[in-house]
Amino acid sequence: MTVYFIGAGPGDPELLTKKAERIIGECPVCLYAGSLVPQEVVRCAPDGARVLDTAPMTLDETHAEIFAAHQRGEHVARVHSGDPSLYGAIAEQIRRLREDGIDYQIIPGVPAYAAAAAALGQELTIPEIGQSIVLTRVSMKSTSMPPGETLENFARTGATLAIHLGIRNLRAIERELTPFYGSDCPVVVGYRVGWPDQMFIRGTLSDIREKVRAEKLTRTALILVGPVLGQIQDFKDSALYDPKMEHVLRPKAKAS
Repeated sequence: MTVYFIGAGPGDPELLTKKAERIIGECPVCLYAGSLVPQEVVRCAPDGARVLDTAPMTLDETHAEIFAAHQRGEHVARVHSGDPSLYGAIAEQIRRLREDGIDYQIIPGVPAYAAAAAALGQELTIPEIGQSIVLTRVSMKSTSMPPGETLENFARTGATLAIHLGIRNLRAIERELTPFYGSDCPVVVGYRVGWPDQMFIRGTLSDIREKVRAEKLTRTALILVGPVLGQIQDFKDSALYDPKMEHVLRPKAKAS
């Protein structure tokens, strides 16, 4: 018996990987976070499968379902949004599985920031403009951030920021980032990325809060901040395809 932590991607069922779809279709038990994972994603579960929305359940209740399946010798598909390794809250589940001697595997999924970039039609790493992406979140009442992992410290690098769980803290985000990025730094807020009602709001650090307020968004949003999000045309081509740059698959031409 194995528990499969499956990344369902940001919401679009067609972004589910072939492996994820196959495993969901083979597991007699399917537990999914219905607040973030559309029901369409788990419709490939086999007929007669025990399919439960874990959104209203506690960790104890979820683990009890898994342990009962373990005793029955039934595989479990534990379906999470995005990629399970990023804010998937699987660490505490894995800890309990290890304590009970239950095997598990992790099946990666498409993370929200990657799906957002695709929907926006752009690259997030542009030569000499931005080559780093920081995946982070803001401090919340339930879980504080580790010492040193502050927006201010990340902002000092000038990297592109992908800020999760911060839609209600835009005032603080503006205040902490503006000294480093400038008030005119591009910002994109992606709401329910990958869902049918997805929305993208473009702005700057100085006006994004008012634009988001006008749309009355309060949850399920990703905030992207950085110069790469602007309408940039003047940048250097990547050396990857530069004919002057040789590499193992494109050796330097011999002189005739």
